[in-house]
Amino acid sequence: MLALLNQEKPLLLAVLLAALAWPLQGQLLGHGHGVALLAGAVLVAAIICASMRVAQHAELLAEKVGDPYGTMILTLSAVLVEVLILAIMMSNQASPTLVRDTIYSAVMLDINGILGLAALMGGLKHGEQSYNDDSARTYSVMIMTAMGVSMVVPEFIPRADWKLYSGFTIAAMVVLYALFLRMQVGPHSYFFSYSYPQKKRRDPQGGTAAPVNKVRSIAILVSGVVIIGLLAEVMSHTLDYGLEGSGAPPVLMAIVVAAISAAPEILTALRAALANRMQSVVNIALGASLSTVILTVPLMEAMALYTGQPFQMAMTPVQTVMIFITLIVSAINLNDGETNAIEGMTHFVLFATFIMLALLGL
Repeated sequence: MLALLNQEKPLLLAVLLAALAWPLQGQLLGHGHGVALLAGAVLVAAIICASMRVAQHAELLAEKVGDPYGTMILTLSAVLVEVLILAIMMSNQASPTLVRDTIYSAVMLDINGILGLAALMGGLKHGEQSYNDDSARTYSVMIMTAMGVSMVVPEFIPRADWKLYSGFTIAAMVVLYALFLRMQVGPHSYFFSYSYPQKKRRDPQGGTAAPVNKVRSIAILVSGVVIIGLLAEVMSHTLDYGLEGSGAPPVLMAIVVAAISAAPEILTALRAALANRMQSVVNIALGASLSTVILTVPLMEAMALYTGQPFQMAMTPVQTVMIFITLIVSAINLNDGETNAIEGMTHFVLFATFIMLALLGL
């Protein structure tokens, strides 16, 4: 029991902060913008700690079931955290562009940040790294279709017809995801796997790895998601108030939400790249991007229909250009079944450009 408690210290810390933050929320907001901003930053760190534990238990379950089911568990757990935080923040009267900016930021972070950095570091260590190019092509075409339907076309939809098109978008995303899920776990599951040489895994003491307790991992995963929801409720209020009148770029909150959900994926992808397992990186980076669009959009559109308040889903011209440059570069780089440091650097430069545009308020 003591070993388990010691292992779950980050999650226990998040529980303690949640227990303190809820009753003290009024006081945090009543001591000025600086205190609120500091409290919001601490809560973001606590949410990241909790999400790391959620992802690590998802990773244990993923290792138990293997690819492609494993990476599906990882990406779905990250999207669940993102949707939960978004739903809480939108219920607190957040910006109508928050959903759009979060999805855009998540795709930039996943494809250009995670994939770019992983391919760069893995390429510098191993040279060319192999993966199944069927997976990259499948992911890329579905991401482009989903983002085009849900975040480009809405620019041309009359406001009077938003409910009709919103319903159509929900149906289109559900059909796309249903087909993708059937491919990923059905007859085309080989698209998303790659045969690597098997290595024996041992623990630091020289024995075999401890067996995975699935029930415990699932229980901790669910508990972690609940704690993240509680922390997100307070975090949204403190950060909003702390940033009020600060001149911070409008997209900052969206980047924070995207970074929270992507933090565990970054570590998992980097470990995979350094271990010369690029297929896991491709599945995590592109799979997370696709899941973010194809699952977040219908859930948030359903929320908009329920409340009667539409979100601004159409991307700005700058966002549209950045997305299409990213997907074109991705399609070219991931077309031959091998990545290298140069390809990783091209994506990382696009990620740096995304950050610069955000700082400029674009």
